[in-house]
Amino acid sequence: MMIELLGIAVAGLGVGTAAGLYGRKFFLKKQFDEAQSKVKIALDEAASEAKRIRRDAELEVRDAQLKARTNFEREISDKRREIQNMEKRLQTKEDTLDKRFGLMETKEGELVKHEKKLEEKKAQLEGQDKQYQELLQETRRRLERAASITMEDARKQLKEALIDEAKRDAAGMMIKIEEEAKAEANQKAKYIIASTIERVASDYVSERSISVVQLPNEELKGRIIGREGRNRAFEAATGIEVVVDESPDSVILSGFNPVRREIARITLERLIQDGRIHPTRIEEMVEKVTKEIDQSIIEAGEAAFLELKLTKPHPEIVKMLGALKYRYSYAQNVLRHSIEVGFICSMMSAELGLDQMKARRAGLMHDIGKAVTHEVEGAHALIGMEMIKKYKEDEDVCHAVGAHHEDIPQIYPLDCLVDAADALSGARPGARREVAESYVKRLEDLEKISMSFKGVEKAFAIQAGREIRVMVNFQEVSDSQAFVISKDIARKIEQEMTFPGQIKVTVIREMRATEYAK
Repeated sequence: MMIELLGIAVAGLGVGTAAGLYGRKFFLKKQFDEAQSKVKIALDEAASEAKRIRRDAELEVRDAQLKARTNFEREISDKRREIQNMEKRLQTKEDTLDKRFGLMETKEGELVKHEKKLEEKKAQLEGQDKQYQELLQETRRRLERAASITMEDARKQLKEALIDEAKRDAAGMMIKIEEEAKAEANQKAKYIIASTIERVASDYVSERSISVVQLPNEELKGRIIGREGRNRAFEAATGIEVVVDESPDSVILSGFNPVRREIARITLERLIQDGRIHPTRIEEMVEKVTKEIDQSIIEAGEAAFLELKLTKPHPEIVKMLGALKYRYSYAQNVLRHSIEVGFICSMMSAELGLDQMKARRAGLMHDIGKAVTHEVEGAHALIGMEMIKKYKEDEDVCHAVGAHHEDIPQIYPLDCLVDAADALSGARPGARREVAESYVKRLEDLEKISMSFKGVEKAFAIQAGREIRVMVNFQEVSDSQAFVISKDIARKIEQEMTFPGQIKVTVIREMRATEYAK
Protein backbone atom coordinates (compact mmCIF):
# COMPACT_ATOMS: atom_id res chain seq x y z
CA MET A 1 0.00 0.00 0.00
CA MET A 2 2.81 2.28 0.90
CA ILE A 3 4.53 1.53 -2.30
CA GLU A 4 1.51 2.41 -4.34
CA LEU A 5 1.06 5.65 -2.50
CA LEU A 6 4.69 6.47 -3.05
CA GLY A 7 4.35 5.73 -6.77
CA ILE A 8 1.26 7.88 -7.02
CA ALA A 9 3.11 10.70 -5.28
CA VAL A 10 6.06 10.42 -7.61
CA ALA A 11 3.81 10.41 -10.63
CA GLY A 12 1.93 13.41 -9.38
CA LEU A 13 5.22 15.24 -8.75
CA GLY A 14 6.38 14.54 -12.30
CA VAL A 15 3.12 15.73 -13.82
CA GLY A 16 3.29 18.94 -11.71
CA THR A 17 6.86 19.61 -12.76
CA ALA A 18 6.04 19.15 -16.44
CA ALA A 19 3.04 21.42 -16.14
CA GLY A 20 5.19 24.05 -14.41
CA LEU A 21 7.86 23.90 -17.07
CA TYR A 22 5.36 24.27 -19.86
CA GLY A 23 3.74 27.23 -18.19
CA ARG A 24 7.12 28.93 -17.67
CA LYS A 25 8.01 28.37 -21.34
CA PHE A 26 4.75 29.89 -22.42
CA PHE A 27 5.29 32.93 -20.22
CA LEU A 28 8.84 33.49 -21.50
CA LYS A 29 7.69 33.23 -25.10
CA LYS A 30 5.03 35.79 -24.44
CA GLN A 31 7.61 38.17 -22.92
CA PHE A 32 9.92 37.62 -25.87
CA ASP A 33 7.16 38.42 -28.35
CA GLU A 34 6.30 41.59 -26.44
CA ALA A 35 9.99 42.68 -26.35
CA GLN A 36 10.36 41.95 -30.05
CA SER A 37 7.29 44.07 -30.74
CA LYS A 38 8.72 46.96 -28.66
CA VAL A 39 12.06 46.75 -30.47
CA LYS A 40 10.33 46.92 -33.81
CA ILE A 41 8.31 49.91 -32.69
CA ALA A 42 11.55 51.61 -31.42
CA LEU A 43 13.31 50.90 -34.71
CA ASP A 44 10.44 52.37 -36.64
CA GLU A 45 10.45 55.47 -34.46
CA ALA A 46 14.27 55.81 -34.80
CA ALA A 47 14.04 55.53 -38.55
CA SER A 48 11.36 58.21 -38.59
CA GLU A 49 13.48 60.45 -36.33
CA ALA A 50 16.54 59.91 -38.52
CA LYS A 51 14.57 60.90 -41.58
CA ARG A 52 13.34 64.00 -39.79
CA ILE A 53 16.85 64.96 -38.65
CA ARG A 54 18.24 64.40 -42.12
CA ARG A 55 15.50 66.51 -43.60
CA ASP A 56 16.19 69.32 -41.08
CA ALA A 57 19.94 69.15 -41.79
CA GLU A 58 19.34 69.38 -45.52
CA LEU A 59 17.15 72.43 -44.94
CA GLU A 60 19.83 74.08 -42.78
CA VAL A 61 22.51 73.39 -45.40
CA ARG A 62 20.31 74.92 -48.09
CA ASP A 63 19.73 78.00 -45.90
CA ALA A 64 23.49 78.34 -45.20
CA GLN A 65 24.30 78.01 -48.88
CA LEU A 66 21.68 80.60 -49.70
CA LYS A 67 23.04 83.04 -47.10
CA ALA A 68 26.64 82.49 -48.24
CA ARG A 69 25.67 83.07 -51.85
CA THR A 70 23.78 86.23 -50.86
CA ASN A 71 26.75 87.56 -48.84
CA PHE A 72 29.20 86.74 -51.60
CA GLU A 73 27.07 88.50 -54.17
CA ARG A 74 26.79 91.51 -51.85
CA GLU A 75 30.59 91.65 -51.35
CA ILE A 76 31.15 91.31 -55.09
CA SER A 77 28.76 94.18 -55.65
CA ASP A 78 30.54 96.35 -53.05
CA LYS A 79 33.92 95.59 -54.58
CA ARG A 80 32.66 96.47 -58.02
CA ARG A 81 31.34 99.80 -56.76
CA GLU A 82 34.66 100.49 -54.99
CA ILE A 83 36.64 99.64 -58.12
CA GLN A 84 34.38 101.89 -60.15
CA ASN A 85 34.95 104.75 -57.68
CA MET A 86 38.72 104.18 -57.80
CA GLU A 87 38.63 104.22 -61.56
CA LYS A 88 36.76 107.51 -61.47
CA ARG A 89 39.32 109.03 -59.04
CA LEU A 90 42.24 107.77 -61.10
CA GLN A 91 40.70 109.21 -64.20
CA THR A 92 40.26 112.55 -62.44
CA LYS A 93 43.88 112.53 -61.27
CA GLU A 94 45.07 111.58 -64.73
CA ASP A 95 43.16 114.50 -66.19
CA THR A 96 44.66 116.83 -63.57
CA LEU A 97 48.18 115.56 -64.28
CA ASP A 98 47.65 116.06 -67.99
CA LYS A 99 46.64 119.68 -67.34
CA ARG A 100 49.67 120.24 -65.08
CA PHE A 101 51.99 118.66 -67.59
CA GLY A 102 50.64 120.99 -70.21
CA LEU A 103 51.19 124.01 -67.95
CA MET A 104 54.74 122.85 -67.18
CA GLU A 105 55.54 122.53 -70.85
CA THR A 106 54.23 126.05 -71.35
CA LYS A 107 56.32 127.39 -68.44
CA GLU A 108 59.38 125.50 -69.63
CA GLY A 109 59.07 127.25 -72.94
CA GLU A 110 58.80 130.60 -71.18
CA LEU A 111 61.86 129.78 -69.03
CA VAL A 112 63.90 128.96 -72.12
CA LYS A 113 62.96 132.34 -73.55
CA HIS A 114 63.91 134.06 -70.24
CA GLU A 115 67.25 132.23 -70.17
CA LYS A 116 68.04 133.44 -73.64
CA LYS A 117 67.20 137.00 -72.60
CA LEU A 118 69.36 136.65 -69.46
CA GLU A 119 72.28 135.35 -71.49
CA GLU A 120 71.98 138.34 -73.78
CA LYS A 121 71.83 140.73 -70.79
CA LYS A 122 74.79 138.97 -69.18
CA ALA A 123 76.84 139.42 -72.31
CA GLN A 124 75.87 143.10 -72.38
CA LEU A 125 76.80 143.52 -68.69
CA GLU A 126 80.14 141.80 -69.21
CA GLY A 127 80.89 144.20 -72.00
CA GLN A 128 79.86 147.16 -69.86
CA ASP A 129 81.88 145.84 -66.90
CA LYS A 130 84.92 145.54 -69.10
CA GLN A 131 84.46 149.12 -70.24
CA TYR A 132 83.98 150.19 -66.58
CA GLN A 133 87.16 148.45 -65.48
CA GLU A 134 89.10 150.08 -68.28
CA LEU A 135 87.69 153.49 -67.32
CA LEU A 136 88.43 152.79 -63.62
CA GLN A 137 92.03 151.85 -64.37
CA GLU A 138 92.47 154.92 -66.51
CA THR A 139 90.93 157.13 -63.79
CA ARG A 140 93.15 155.50 -61.15
CA ARG A 141 96.26 156.12 -63.23
CA ARG A 142 95.29 159.77 -63.70
CA LEU A 143 94.63 160.14 -59.96
CA GLU A 144 97.97 158.54 -59.10
CA ARG A 145 99.76 160.90 -61.51
CA ALA A 146 97.89 163.88 -60.07
CA ALA A 147 98.41 162.89 -56.40
CA SER A 148 101.97 161.52 -56.83
CA ILE A 149 101.02 158.40 -54.75
CA THR A 150 100.17 154.82 -55.73
CA MET A 151 96.90 153.10 -54.92
CA GLU A 152 98.60 150.61 -52.59
CA ASP A 153 100.26 153.40 -50.59
CA ALA A 154 96.97 155.28 -50.35
CA ARG A 155 95.20 152.13 -49.21
CA LYS A 156 97.91 151.48 -46.61
CA GLN A 157 97.70 155.02 -45.26
CA LEU A 158 93.91 154.85 -45.13
CA LYS A 159 94.05 151.48 -43.38
CA GLU A 160 96.50 152.79 -40.76
CA ALA A 161 94.36 155.86 -40.20
CA LEU A 162 91.25 153.73 -39.82
CA ILE A 163 93.04 151.36 -37.40
CA ASP A 164 94.25 154.27 -35.26
CA GLU A 165 90.78 155.78 -35.26
CA ALA A 166 89.23 152.39 -34.40
CA LYS A 167 91.70 151.92 -31.55
CA ARG A 168 90.88 155.37 -30.17
CA ASP A 169 87.16 154.68 -30.45
CA ALA A 170 87.55 151.22 -28.90
CA ALA A 171 89.66 152.56 -26.05
CA GLY A 172 87.14 155.30 -25.39
CA MET A 173 84.30 152.81 -25.45
CA MET A 174 86.23 150.44 -23.15
CA ILE A 175 86.83 153.27 -20.71
CA LYS A 176 83.16 154.22 -20.79
CA ILE A 177 81.98 150.62 -20.34
CA GLU A 178 84.47 149.97 -17.55
CA GLU A 179 83.49 153.16 -15.75
CA GLU A 180 79.81 152.26 -16.00
CA ALA A 181 80.48 148.73 -14.73
CA LYS A 182 82.62 150.02 -11.89
CA ALA A 183 79.96 152.57 -10.96
CA GLU A 184 77.41 149.75 -10.66
CA ALA A 185 79.56 147.05 -9.07
CA ASN A 186 82.38 148.78 -7.21
CA GLN A 187 80.27 150.10 -4.35
CA LYS A 188 78.54 146.76 -3.75
CA ALA A 189 81.77 144.77 -4.01
CA LYS A 190 83.57 147.09 -1.60
CA TYR A 191 80.72 146.82 0.86
CA ILE A 192 80.67 143.01 0.73
CA ILE A 193 84.45 142.63 1.07
CA ALA A 194 84.87 145.36 3.68
CA SER A 195 82.04 144.10 5.85
CA THR A 196 83.37 140.56 5.58
CA ILE A 197 86.94 141.56 6.50
CA GLU A 198 85.68 143.65 9.44
CA ARG A 199 83.74 140.69 10.84
CA VAL A 200 86.65 138.23 10.62
CA ALA A 201 89.61 138.44 12.97
CA SER A 202 92.08 135.55 12.93
CA ASP A 203 95.49 134.94 14.45
CA TYR A 204 98.31 133.60 12.34
CA VAL A 205 101.19 131.30 13.27
CA SER A 206 104.53 131.32 11.49
CA GLU A 207 105.35 128.55 9.09
CA ARG A 208 107.87 126.06 10.36
CA SER A 209 109.51 122.81 9.41
CA ILE A 210 111.51 122.33 12.62
CA SER A 211 110.68 122.11 16.32
CA VAL A 212 113.04 123.05 19.15
CA VAL A 213 112.98 121.10 22.42
CA GLN A 214 114.60 122.69 25.48
CA LEU A 215 116.77 120.44 27.68
CA PRO A 216 117.34 120.90 31.41
CA ASN A 217 121.08 120.22 30.97
CA GLU A 218 123.67 119.33 28.33
CA GLU A 219 124.08 115.77 29.62
CA LEU A 220 120.71 114.76 28.16
CA LYS A 221 122.03 115.36 24.64
CA GLY A 222 124.35 112.37 25.02
CA ARG A 223 121.57 110.18 26.36
CA ILE A 224 119.32 111.14 23.45
CA ILE A 225 121.81 110.48 20.64
CA GLY A 226 123.68 107.66 22.41
CA ARG A 227 127.38 106.94 22.46
CA GLU A 228 129.04 108.33 19.31
CA GLY A 229 125.58 109.05 17.90
CA ARG A 230 124.66 105.39 17.49
CA ASN A 231 121.32 105.54 19.30
CA ARG A 232 118.80 105.92 16.44
CA ALA A 233 115.82 104.37 18.22
CA PHE A 234 114.06 107.74 18.57
CA GLU A 235 114.47 108.62 14.88
CA ALA A 236 113.39 105.11 13.81
CA ALA A 237 110.26 105.24 15.97
CA THR A 238 109.17 108.76 15.00
CA GLY A 239 110.56 109.20 11.47
CA ILE A 240 111.94 112.61 12.53
CA GLU A 241 115.61 113.61 12.41
CA VAL A 242 117.22 114.75 15.69
CA VAL A 243 119.72 117.55 15.08
CA VAL A 244 122.18 118.23 17.88
CA ASP A 245 124.24 121.36 17.24
CA GLU A 246 126.06 123.95 19.30
CA SER A 247 122.82 125.49 20.61
CA PRO A 248 122.97 125.33 24.40
CA ASP A 249 120.44 123.17 26.26
CA SER A 250 118.33 122.39 23.17
CA VAL A 251 117.91 119.94 20.31
CA ILE A 252 116.18 120.44 16.97
CA LEU A 253 113.60 118.07 15.50
CA SER A 254 113.52 118.32 11.72
CA GLY A 255 110.93 116.73 9.47
CA PHE A 256 108.54 117.57 6.63
CA ASN A 257 105.49 115.82 8.09
CA PRO A 258 104.08 118.19 10.75
CA VAL A 259 102.04 115.49 12.53
CA ARG A 260 105.06 113.24 12.99
CA ARG A 261 107.15 116.22 14.12
CA GLU A 262 104.55 117.11 16.78
CA ILE A 263 104.47 113.48 17.98
CA ALA A 264 108.27 113.52 18.20
CA ARG A 265 108.30 116.82 20.14
CA ILE A 266 105.77 115.70 22.75
CA THR A 267 107.42 112.28 23.05
CA LEU A 268 110.87 113.79 23.61
CA GLU A 269 109.57 116.25 26.22
CA ARG A 270 107.88 113.45 28.16
CA LEU A 271 110.95 111.21 27.92
CA ILE A 272 113.05 114.03 29.34
CA GLN A 273 110.60 114.44 32.23
CA ASP A 274 110.50 110.67 32.81
CA GLY A 275 114.28 110.32 32.64
CA ARG A 276 114.18 106.85 31.06
CA ILE A 277 115.47 107.14 27.49
CA HIS A 278 115.94 103.69 26.00
CA PRO A 279 114.44 101.93 22.90
CA THR A 280 111.62 100.12 24.69
CA ARG A 281 110.50 103.21 26.57
CA ILE A 282 110.75 105.31 23.40
CA GLU A 283 108.47 102.94 21.48
CA GLU A 284 105.93 102.87 24.32
CA MET A 285 105.88 106.66 24.59
CA VAL A 286 105.62 107.14 20.80
CA GLU A 287 102.64 104.78 20.65
CA LYS A 288 100.92 106.57 23.54
CA VAL A 289 101.50 110.05 22.12
CA THR A 290 100.37 108.92 18.63
CA LYS A 291 97.00 107.87 20.05
CA GLU A 292 96.71 111.22 21.86
CA ILE A 293 97.55 113.15 18.68
CA ASP A 294 95.03 111.10 16.67
CA GLN A 295 92.38 111.95 19.24
CA SER A 296 93.37 115.63 19.21
CA ILE A 297 93.10 115.61 15.37
CA ILE A 298 89.55 114.26 15.57
CA GLU A 299 88.66 116.82 18.25
CA ALA A 300 90.13 119.65 16.14
CA GLY A 301 88.05 118.55 13.13
CA GLU A 302 84.88 118.32 15.20
CA ALA A 303 85.60 121.72 16.77
CA ALA A 304 85.97 123.28 13.31
CA PHE A 305 82.56 121.99 12.20
CA LEU A 306 81.08 123.05 15.54
CA GLU A 307 82.59 126.55 15.26
CA LEU A 308 80.94 127.00 11.85
CA LYS A 309 77.69 125.40 13.15
CA LEU A 310 77.79 122.70 10.47
CA THR A 311 76.50 119.13 10.69
CA LYS A 312 79.24 116.54 11.06
CA PRO A 313 80.22 114.75 7.84
CA HIS A 314 81.78 111.30 7.47
CA PRO A 315 84.32 110.56 10.28
CA GLU A 316 87.15 110.31 7.74
CA ILE A 317 86.48 113.88 6.58
CA VAL A 318 86.55 115.06 10.21
CA LYS A 319 89.89 113.29 10.72
CA MET A 320 91.47 114.68 7.56
CA LEU A 321 90.28 118.21 8.34
CA GLY A 322 91.68 117.96 11.89
CA ALA A 323 95.07 116.96 10.47
CA LEU A 324 95.29 120.45 8.91
CA LYS A 325 95.85 121.73 12.47
CA TYR A 326 99.51 120.75 11.98
CA ARG A 327 99.83 122.05 8.39
CA TYR A 328 101.02 125.57 7.52
CA SER A 329 100.92 127.53 4.26
CA TYR A 330 103.33 130.45 4.29
CA ALA A 331 102.48 131.99 7.71
CA GLN A 332 98.95 130.63 7.96
CA ASN A 333 97.81 127.61 9.89
CA VAL A 334 95.77 125.74 7.26
CA LEU A 335 92.97 124.74 9.64
CA ARG A 336 92.50 128.32 10.90
CA HIS A 337 92.71 129.53 7.31
CA SER A 338 90.01 127.02 6.29
CA ILE A 339 87.72 128.13 9.13
CA GLU A 340 88.26 131.76 8.13
CA VAL A 341 87.45 130.99 4.48
CA GLY A 342 84.27 129.28 5.68
CA PHE A 343 83.22 132.42 7.59
CA ILE A 344 84.10 134.69 4.65
CA CYS A 345 82.12 132.48 2.25
CA SER A 346 79.15 132.58 4.60
CA MET A 347 79.18 136.38 4.89
CA MET A 348 79.58 136.94 1.15
CA SER A 349 76.89 134.39 0.32
CA ALA A 350 74.50 136.17 2.68
CA GLU A 351 75.07 139.40 0.76
CA LEU A 352 74.55 137.62 -2.57
CA GLY A 353 71.50 135.61 -1.50
CA LEU A 354 73.15 132.16 -1.73
CA ASP A 355 72.97 129.16 0.61
CA GLN A 356 75.13 130.14 3.63
CA MET A 357 75.51 126.61 5.03
CA LYS A 358 76.77 125.22 1.72
CA ALA A 359 79.12 128.18 1.37
CA ARG A 360 80.52 127.56 4.87
CA ARG A 361 80.92 123.85 4.15
CA ALA A 362 82.74 124.42 0.86
CA GLY A 363 84.98 127.10 2.39
CA LEU A 364 85.90 124.92 5.38
CA MET A 365 86.81 121.90 3.22
CA HIS A 366 88.44 123.74 0.29
CA ASP A 367 92.02 122.83 1.37
CA ILE A 368 91.27 119.36 2.77
CA GLY A 369 93.38 117.82 0.01
CA LYS A 370 96.49 119.22 1.73
CA ALA A 371 96.00 116.64 4.48
CA VAL A 372 97.19 113.85 2.15
CA THR A 373 99.35 115.61 -0.45
CA HIS A 374 102.43 113.96 1.12
CA GLU A 375 101.08 110.54 0.13
CA VAL A 376 99.06 111.33 -3.05
CA GLU A 377 100.34 113.06 -6.19
CA GLY A 378 98.38 115.85 -7.83
CA ALA A 379 96.87 119.26 -7.12
CA HIS A 380 95.45 119.51 -3.60
CA ALA A 381 92.18 121.01 -4.91
CA LEU A 382 91.46 117.99 -7.14
CA ILE A 383 92.59 115.55 -4.44
CA GLY A 384 90.23 117.20 -1.94
CA MET A 385 87.35 117.12 -4.42
CA GLU A 386 87.77 113.38 -5.00
CA MET A 387 88.07 112.72 -1.26
CA ILE A 388 84.84 114.46 -0.22
CA LYS A 389 83.01 113.14 -3.30
CA LYS A 390 83.91 109.65 -2.09
CA TYR A 391 82.10 110.39 1.18
CA LYS A 392 78.89 111.66 -0.52
CA GLU A 393 79.19 115.43 -0.12
CA ASP A 394 76.92 117.58 -2.33
CA GLU A 395 77.94 117.96 -5.97
CA ASP A 396 78.23 121.78 -5.90
CA VAL A 397 80.33 121.64 -2.69
CA CYS A 398 82.69 119.07 -4.27
CA HIS A 399 82.97 121.13 -7.45
CA ALA A 400 83.73 124.31 -5.46
CA VAL A 401 86.59 122.50 -3.67
CA GLY A 402 88.04 121.28 -6.98
CA ALA A 403 87.65 124.61 -8.79
CA HIS A 404 88.91 127.08 -6.18
CA HIS A 405 92.32 127.25 -7.94
CA GLU A 406 90.76 126.88 -11.43
CA ASP A 407 92.17 123.37 -11.91
CA ILE A 408 88.73 122.67 -13.40
CA PRO A 409 86.36 125.28 -14.94
CA GLN A 410 84.29 127.30 -12.49
CA ILE A 411 80.62 126.83 -13.39
CA TYR A 412 78.71 127.30 -10.11
CA PRO A 413 78.43 130.60 -8.15
CA LEU A 414 79.88 128.73 -5.16
CA ASP A 415 83.09 128.03 -7.15
CA CYS A 416 83.84 131.74 -7.59
CA LEU A 417 82.81 132.48 -3.99
CA VAL A 418 85.29 129.99 -2.50
CA ASP A 419 88.03 131.22 -4.85
CA ALA A 420 87.43 134.84 -3.79
CA ALA A 421 87.25 133.97 -0.08
CA ASP A 422 90.49 131.97 -0.30
CA ALA A 423 92.23 134.92 -1.97
CA LEU A 424 90.88 137.35 0.63
CA SER A 425 92.07 135.20 3.52
CA GLY A 426 95.53 134.73 2.01
CA ALA A 427 95.95 138.33 0.84
CA ARG A 428 95.18 140.03 4.15
CA PRO A 429 98.09 142.01 5.63
CA GLY A 430 100.18 139.76 7.84
CA ALA A 431 98.42 136.62 6.69
CA ARG A 432 101.34 135.19 4.76
CA ARG A 433 105.06 135.65 4.51
CA GLU A 434 107.30 135.18 1.54
CA VAL A 435 110.95 134.30 1.34
CA ALA A 436 112.91 137.52 0.81
CA GLU A 437 114.56 136.31 -2.38
CA SER A 438 111.28 135.28 -4.07
CA TYR A 439 109.69 138.54 -2.92
CA VAL A 440 112.43 140.70 -4.46
CA LYS A 441 112.39 138.56 -7.61
CA ARG A 442 108.65 139.14 -8.00
CA LEU A 443 109.09 142.93 -7.70
CA GLU A 444 111.88 142.87 -10.29
CA ASP A 445 109.77 140.81 -12.69
CA LEU A 446 106.89 143.26 -12.36
CA GLU A 447 109.07 146.22 -13.24
CA LYS A 448 110.79 144.32 -16.06
CA ILE A 449 107.47 143.33 -17.69
CA SER A 450 106.19 146.92 -17.45
CA MET A 451 109.35 148.41 -19.00
CA SER A 452 109.10 146.08 -22.01
CA PHE A 453 106.28 148.15 -23.57
CA LYS A 454 106.90 150.99 -26.00
CA GLY A 455 106.53 154.49 -24.54
CA VAL A 456 107.15 153.41 -20.92
CA GLU A 457 109.78 155.53 -19.17
CA LYS A 458 109.69 154.24 -15.58
CA ALA A 459 107.96 151.51 -13.56
CA PHE A 460 107.72 151.16 -9.78
CA ALA A 461 106.41 148.16 -7.84
CA ILE A 462 104.73 149.35 -4.64
CA GLN A 463 102.35 148.08 -1.95
CA ALA A 464 104.53 144.97 -1.41
CA GLY A 465 104.07 144.00 -5.03
CA ARG A 466 100.29 144.49 -4.99
CA GLU A 467 100.51 147.47 -7.37
CA ILE A 468 102.74 148.53 -10.26
CA ARG A 469 102.82 152.19 -11.32
CA VAL A 470 103.98 152.87 -14.87
CA MET A 471 105.11 156.29 -16.15
CA VAL A 472 104.71 156.81 -19.92
CA ASN A 473 105.96 159.52 -22.28
CA PHE A 474 103.07 161.89 -22.94
CA GLN A 475 104.40 162.69 -26.43
CA GLU A 476 104.48 159.04 -27.56
CA VAL A 477 101.41 157.72 -25.74
CA SER A 478 97.90 159.21 -25.85
CA ASP A 479 95.26 158.86 -23.14
CA SER A 480 93.49 156.05 -24.98
CA GLN A 481 96.80 154.29 -25.65
CA ALA A 482 97.66 154.53 -21.94
CA PHE A 483 94.45 152.67 -21.18
CA VAL A 484 95.36 149.94 -23.70
CA ILE A 485 98.89 149.67 -22.24
CA SER A 486 97.47 149.06 -18.74
CA LYS A 487 95.38 146.20 -20.12
CA ASP A 488 98.34 144.72 -22.02
CA ILE A 489 100.64 144.87 -18.97
CA ALA A 490 98.03 143.20 -16.76
CA ARG A 491 97.51 140.46 -19.34
CA LYS A 492 101.26 139.83 -19.66
CA ILE A 493 101.66 139.67 -15.86
CA GLU A 494 98.88 137.05 -15.70
CA GLN A 495 100.57 134.95 -18.41
CA GLU A 496 104.17 135.10 -17.13
CA MET A 497 103.93 135.33 -13.33
CA THR A 498 102.42 133.43 -10.40
CA PHE A 499 101.24 135.58 -7.50
CA PRO A 500 98.68 135.53 -4.68
CA GLY A 501 95.64 137.82 -4.80
CA GLN A 502 95.70 140.50 -7.49
CA ILE A 503 98.07 143.18 -8.81
CA LYS A 504 96.85 146.65 -9.67
CA VAL A 505 98.37 148.21 -12.82
CA THR A 506 98.30 152.03 -12.89
CA VAL A 507 99.54 153.84 -16.02
CA ILE A 508 100.33 157.55 -15.47
CA ARG A 509 100.56 160.02 -18.40
CA GLU A 510 101.25 163.64 -17.60
CA MET A 511 102.77 166.70 -19.19
CA ARG A 512 105.04 168.86 -17.04
CA ALA A 513 105.84 172.45 -18.02
CA THR A 514 108.85 173.91 -16.25
CA GLU A 515 110.19 177.49 -16.46
CA TYR A 516 112.65 179.48 -14.36
CA ALA A 517 112.18 183.05 -13.27
CA LYS A 518 115.37 185.05 -13.57
